[in-house]
Order: sequence, then C-alpha cells, then structure tokens
Amino acid sequence: MPEYKVSDYVVDHLAAEGVTHAYELAGGMLAHLLDSFSRRGTVRLVSMHHEQGAAFAAEGMARMTGVPGVALATSGPGATNLLTPMGSCYFDNVPAVFLTGQVNRHELKGDRPIRQLGFQETDIVSMAKPICKAAWQVRDPESVPAMLRQAFDLARSGRPGPVLLDLPMDVQRVHIQVPEPARRARPAPQPGRVRAEDVSALLEAIAGAERPLLLVGGGVRSAGAGELFLSAAERLGVPVVHSLLGRDALPFAHPLSAGMIGSYGNRWSNHALGSCDLLIVVGSRLDIRQTGTDTEGLARRRIFHVDCDPGEINNRVLGVRPVHADAADFLAAVLDAPAPGRSFDGWLKQIREQQAAWPDEAELKDLPGLNPNRFLRRLGEASGRARAFCIDVGQHQMWAGQSLAFGRGQRFLTSGGMGSMGFALPAAIGACFAGAGEPVVVVAGDGGFQLNIQELQTVARNRLPLKMVVLNNRAHGMVRQFQESYFDSRFQSTVVGYDPPDFSRVAAAYGIASRRLDAAAMPDGPAQDRAVADALAWLWSDPAAPALLEVGIPTVANVYPKLAFGRPITEMEPLATPLEMEGT
Repeated sequence: MPEYKVSDYVVDHLAAEGVTHAYELAGGMLAHLLDSFSRRGTVRLVSMHHEQGAAFAAEGMARMTGVPGVALATSGPGATNLLTPMGSCYFDNVPAVFLTGQVNRHELKGDRPIRQLGFQETDIVSMAKPICKAAWQVRDPESVPAMLRQAFDLARSGRPGPVLLDLPMDVQRVHIQVPEPARRARPAPQPGRVRAEDVSALLEAIAGAERPLLLVGGGVRSAGAGELFLSAAERLGVPVVHSLLGRDALPFAHPLSAGMIGSYGNRWSNHALGSCDLLIVVGSRLDIRQTGTDTEGLARRRIFHVDCDPGEINNRVLGVRPVHADAADFLAAVLDAPAPGRSFDGWLKQIREQQAAWPDEAELKDLPGLNPNRFLRRLGEASGRARAFCIDVGQHQMWAGQSLAFGRGQRFLTSGGMGSMGFALPAAIGACFAGAGEPVVVVAGDGGFQLNIQELQTVARNRLPLKMVVLNNRAHGMVRQFQESYFDSRFQSTVVGYDPPDFSRVAAAYGIASRRLDAAAMPDGPAQDRAVADALAWLWSDPAAPALLEVGIPTVANVYPKLAFGRPITEMEPLATPLEMEGT
C-alpha cells in the first residue's frame, strides 16, 4: 500500500475526482498544500488576488463542468472570505469542495473559555454550516481519504452544493498508508427512478390542455440536464418560459422560447404565465422574485412541480402536484414516454402577438442616450464565439435576462439566490479555464465590477480571453431605482456619496486593451448604431486576448417592466403602480 503525505494525497484525490484546476490565495496554513500542488503537477493551481475571487472562480468552473469546484484559503480571514461564494453555491445548487488551512491541532482552543489560542485560529466550520451541505474539521489524518470521498459525493448528489473541509496544518504534513485514489464517474440519468404514474399524469394533462407552459429553472443545469431539457421541450412542443437562472435552457431565438418571467421578467412572458391553464415547473423553486406575492392567483391553474428537493414543493405555491425527482431522471423518463401528439401553434401565436405588442427593446423607448436592452441584444449577437456570458448583479443583470441574445451551447451564469455583486469577473475566470481558453463575456455594472476589480491582474497574468463590458451609469442603479419608487428620489449612497473610476484607464494599468463608449447622452439613431457596432467590432477584434469596453448609460435608466408588488404577475410597472413596498 503506497505511503502519502496527507497534502500530497489531497491533490491526487482531487485529480481522481476530475478536478483540473483549483483556485487560491496563498497563506501560511496552506503552505503544505501549495507545495504539494507544485510537486504533484496533476491539478493546475490558479493564484487569485482575493479568496472571494478564488471561490467565485471555482463556482464558475463548476457551473460549466458539473465537476465540484475547488478553492483553498488559509485560516482566519482567508477562510471567512470564502463565505459569500459558499452561500452562492449553496443557494444556486453548485457543487463545490472548499479546503481551508487551520492551525495545528494542539493550537485549537477547544473548550477553553478563551476566544482564540493559535494565531488566526477561527472556527470556520461553525460559521459555514448554515450555508453548506456539510462542514467538517479533519482531526484524524487516516480519515482524510474517506472524508474527501464523502465530500465529493455529497457535493454532487441530490441537490448539489458546497462542502467544507478544514485541515489543521499538522494533519497536512502527516504520512499515511492508503490505497491510490480511484477515478469515479458521475452516474447517468435513470428514468426508472421516476414514478411512471407521474409521467403518465403529466402527459395526459398536456394532451387535455389548451395553453400549457413549461417553466424551467436553474435546477436543470444543476442536474447536468441542459440537452435533455431541450430535447424534452421539443418533443412536447410546449412553450417555455424561464427563471433568471434558467436563462440558457433554450437558445434565445428558439421557436419555443417565451422569455423570462418574474419581478423583472419580459411583459409577454408574465402574461403567458398568467394566462396558461397548465404549468409544468422543472428545477425552479417558485421564489418571490418569480411569482410576486400573488401565489393564490398563480395556483388557480393546474401545476406539476418537478424538484429533487421535496421541501421546495408546495412551499409558497400550494396545491401543486409534487414530482419528487432529479431533473435529469425526469426528463429522461419524458423522452422515453410517447409524445402527447398535440400542436400548440395557436397558443404560441398568442404569445408572439404579446411579444410584438410589448417588445423588450421598447420598454425604455423614451430614455435619453443608449438603450441598455438594445445594447445587450447587440452584444449577444456579436458574441457568437463566446463560450459563456457571466453576468454580475444589478440592473444590468435584469436587462441581460430580458434581452441578451445567445445561441445553442452558450451559457448564462449569474448569482441568483445570494445575488452577490462582484460575482461575474472571477466566475468568468473559472468559466474560461473550464472551456480551455474559449472566450467568455463579462457583463457588470460600475458598482459590482469594483468589488473584485483586483482580479484583472489574474486575467492579465494568464492572458485570458475575457471580453469585459462595464455598463457605467455612475450609480448603484438597482437601489437608486428603489429609492426613486419609495424614498422620494433621495439617492443617498447610490448617487450621493458614490462615484466610479475611469475603468478603461484601470484596465490599461493592468496591460489590458480598453476602450470607452460614451453613450449616456448619445441620441438614438444611426450615429448611435454605428458607434455601438464599431465598439463591439473592436471588442472582438482579437478573440484570443482580454479586452474591456466601458459603456456609459444614463443614470436615470430604470429596469422595466417591473412587477407591481401586491398585484398579479401580469401587472407591471410603469403601467401599474405597486400596492405595497417590495421586501426583496
């Protein structure tokens, strides 16, 4: 039986699990692990410039590949900096294994009535437990192989999510005799796990419906079932609406695509949701940003809810038929069953008529300067070579959800449940490594981009082909819009007391090609169209190189349509006024 130093075994085990890259920021309690990565050479170690950036990069890679992302941090502040991305993985069902260094076992305070014994000793396990599937501290070096297997199994199984392993420094340097780590494959979908009566009842309901609708959420991608969903949707012939995290379940121009629903959904999509007589929910938890507050109104139609987590079914929207199943297994079962044999062309025509009456690009038709919906449509059309679009959090996130155009196979990554600004740039780094250097587009606001702007150095050092677009409205726009609606336009800390840098000059300081498109006051028309086309052509002039395009948009730009809180899903601002202040 071979002998391993524990830190060497950890690296070899990661490789056996299919991990190709791990992300970190150096720290003393990681020294043994860092040295093992260097000597073993089986997993590429990517050095980042903040632990949050490292963990978001691991999350981006996991979202692209389905293999648990791996990030490392030292004890104390390094470990606590992992908590936000850890929560992002937990809420958005992303498999990850986080490894933290810890002080030597004899330096742990244990039950002593003191705050800390070892330098930077911090009880990261207790902090992480509420936002992890599991968090463990390794006390016995011999248990490392079993704990690593369990961590990866747990991260991938059921509803995916993060697991934390806290490794004291003296554990890392112990030598153990254990078998060589064995490579393990992800199990294939098993239609037999799905109850036949659920599939039969669903197909019977579709056959008897006049206006059925599929609602797809991020759970489909979490299950690795993107292609299965596309095939199942086409077999059923049912129009598809999506949540924000289900944005890339269908190509933008797919004939069954009926847009994004929810608080900032496309107006015609929310009308379709309000008008359907059968709703089939796959991998979406029907949270308040999808349904608004009128859950009783939504429950007036027949609903099938497919989810791997039974706690999410009949949670907010009651009276649904529960289908407790993994999305991949369920979709495989649908493809194995006879097709309903119905055409819903008339229903699709109604949806297209609504779309023509309320186009997303016309929601801000009176806005002075660049229309962000129109710009994002053009960005997507110009970015056919991109492997993925990584979208930060803010108004631009909603404009992208409404309007970003993309094709089959292109991914849409954003932070949903945690909604963390600063997500997009480091997540795009991980997505780029996952795609073996294929270009990735970053879309961020001026506020969010500053939260992890230091990772421009990671982009520059690795010459990653990120096409970074910063929509600069010189404000924290989402909260500014909230203040406009509910606080008499007192813009404290969103406009007053806030300002951004010149991002093009910042990028230049890192040696990254940059350009500005000052379109905040540019009138609509042919001149603006030419300027946008020229800027996007420049952005893609060298697909293999990083580039940053700063785009000025009006500070007064709002995201419309927007659900009028307290009203049904079909009633949206600015045509309807809220009955209550939104609390989320």
